[in-house]
Amino acid sequence: MKEILQTIIENLVDNPDAVEIKQTDETNSVLCEVKVAESDMGKVIGKQGKTAKSIRTVMKAVAAREHKRINVEFID
Repeated sequence: MKEILQTIIENLVDNPDAVEIKQTDETNSVLCEVKVAESDMGKVIGKQGKTAKSIRTVMKAVAAREHKRINVEFID
């Protein structure tokens, strides 16, 4: 799942080398903390959070295939 999220995020930002994703696995859930360059944060979140919501929706669909729940957080 981390690889899919990384691919999505890297294609959105101007500085893909600054993308860091920390994945924490639990029994039935996964927590992904996404950190990008400060100048790219607006691109990842989008207007009124629409891009971030879309990323979360796609990742929930991927996690559902593995019978897990996922939470994607964007860290400053």
